[in-house]
Amino acid sequence: MVVESRCPVVIDRTGQNIHAEADRLREQGPVARVELPGGVRAWSVTGYDVALSVLGDQRFSKDPRKHWTAYANGEIGDDFPLIGWVLMDNLTTAHGSDHSRLRRLTAKAFTPRRVSAMRSAIEQACTELLDELAESGPGDKVDLKARFAHPLPARVICDLVGVAPQDRAAMLRGGEVNVDTTTSPEDAAANVERWHQEMHEFVESKRRTPGDDLTSDLIAAQEEDGSRLSPSELVGTLHLMLGTGTEPVMNLIANAVHLLLTHPEQRAELRAGRISWDDVIEETLRAEAPVAHLPFRFPTEDVEIGGVTIPRGDPVLIAFAAAGRDPAVHGPSAGRFDPSRADKAHLAFGHGIYRCIGMPLAREEARIVLPALFTRFPDLDLAVAPEDIEPQGSFIMNGLRTLPVRLRSEGAGR
Repeated sequence: MVVESRCPVVIDRTGQNIHAEADRLREQGPVARVELPGGVRAWSVTGYDVALSVLGDQRFSKDPRKHWTAYANGEIGDDFPLIGWVLMDNLTTAHGSDHSRLRRLTAKAFTPRRVSAMRSAIEQACTELLDELAESGPGDKVDLKARFAHPLPARVICDLVGVAPQDRAAMLRGGEVNVDTTTSPEDAAANVERWHQEMHEFVESKRRTPGDDLTSDLIAAQEEDGSRLSPSELVGTLHLMLGTGTEPVMNLIANAVHLLLTHPEQRAELRAGRISWDDVIEETLRAEAPVAHLPFRFPTEDVEIGGVTIPRGDPVLIAFAAAGRDPAVHGPSAGRFDPSRADKAHLAFGHGIYRCIGMPLAREEARIVLPALFTRFPDLDLAVAPEDIEPQGSFIMNGLRTLPVRLRSEGAGR
């Protein structure tokens, strides 16, 4: 049973060392008591097997409006620093039949056929970004996150959604602020209001002038049958598409590059063909999951799991980065980057009906851009000491603030 006197781990909102924090959480077992920004008590699931169970257990709802007791009772106000994760109206907060309905509609954007058709666009974007990078001198310091890892997925998802190039920075800004857990409560609330307003205006512009894009398709489906997607759900779904299509993919690319640059023996194995790019990608997803700690789920009844009883209506977070490094699954080497390991089991994309709908696209982008980057710049290396690479500054995302590198074109220095 729950020991309420257990001292909760106060989550570091700056995300300075999510893996060390995960180790502290594991000391309580696979389910730990935590305190979120704003003093909100919650639970964190760090164990792989327990996380797998929670993700597949229909007793855990994602809908805060119906199933977060404190929010329903008015105890959680707009000053809650993570309020953006409560007010969304999309797959992130949908439960039951609503979740199934939204998933059916949005999953059509990421069918294998549609992802395959996007391959040439991804390759073109990659080539153009690499050409721009090549304009830098071999001794110049370049932020690979800002110049490559971020603009590549941002361009791909904005093309899919139909966001014009001149509008992309503004349209993506709301999602970037939403995952920044150092944002003040006032700024978080203002971001939600601005974010929703900008998206409503975007939808109306597409309603007036539709194009060959996902937004226009969703609007057409909505107008054919208004019950399929409400105006709020349409806006929320587009928020979700833009956010999850950019931030996690950016982190996957940057984390994979960083791991290879700091593990020369693994890079040599890759060059020699003893490990594959798929090995690198899956091991990156396991060892450095792009999403560290995702809110929220709420048990619809008291649930005994992982050695504790989580009361009905308590908020629960899944620690995806911790689950990938669970020693109970991966043994004492769980924290080591080793693409040759046989078992790379992870939950970086979720599981089952809650698996990320953008998973096929994310993998396809990584499979294209990572080999292309290292082919163009085979002697790519860090421009700063490894210990000077700073974390992203969020406990929700697991990424890097910047990735300073020095480039060398193909054949340079050989």
